[in-house]
Amino acid sequence: MPKLLQLFLDNQNRPRDFHVKAEGNEAEIYLYDAIGAWFGVAAEDFVRELRNLDGVETIHLRMNSPGGDVFEGRAMATALSQVKARTICHIEGLSASAATYVAAACDEVEIADGGFYMIHEAWTLTLGNKRDHEHQIGLLSKVDDSIINDYAKRTGSDRQQLIDWMEAETWFSAAEAVEHGFADRMLETNRSQNRKRAQWNLAAYQNVPAALTDQPPPEQLFDRVQAERRLALLERR
Repeated sequence: MPKLLQLFLDNQNRPRDFHVKAEGNEAEIYLYDAIGAWFGVAAEDFVRELRNLDGVETIHLRMNSPGGDVFEGRAMATALSQVKARTICHIEGLSASAATYVAAACDEVEIADGGFYMIHEAWTLTLGNKRDHEHQIGLLSKVDDSIINDYAKRTGSDRQQLIDWMEAETWFSAAEAVEHGFADRMLETNRSQNRKRAQWNLAAYQNVPAALTDQPPPEQLFDRVQAERRLALLERR
């Protein structure tokens, strides 16, 4: 089964949260969900809410996300990079896959003790003949290059090192994320809810730390065959 589809199916019944609060000169965006119009937060909704915050001086992006669609994440990151307000991403649980370059688009990144940050190569689903597959290989290479460029700008890391980390599907602890420049500092807080790690079903990934695998997968109540067909149509567009 395609990994992106598996990620969605494994978490379809998990409580999600995407909402925005604004007070005075500051605003908070809660991105406690997967990224993607079909199975999580749509970039269109995220960008619309972000544009509505015109006039605030600081935007706090509170994140707990397993990732999702690469192009939806790119649209969110682009919108964040264009706002005039100071943007601070607070990784309060998990920032994985497409969520990491949404975080990287912010001016500052904090990560909670016990949080994780994961990077990997782009995924997709291809149907068709050898030319279709060759085309997708080229597209995936370009997507990886664009992601590596973003990580390099934020971290200052050697490009080959970033490639190696992505190929290995690397999970960074909070301290490691700060050490390697993906985050600027550890998040200091007394808010108990921020100390809880992300409880996502992450079986779609290969190298999930043991600390994130202590929750049984949610009950599956979805037609997988239908879901695979719909995802295939989306990928072909």
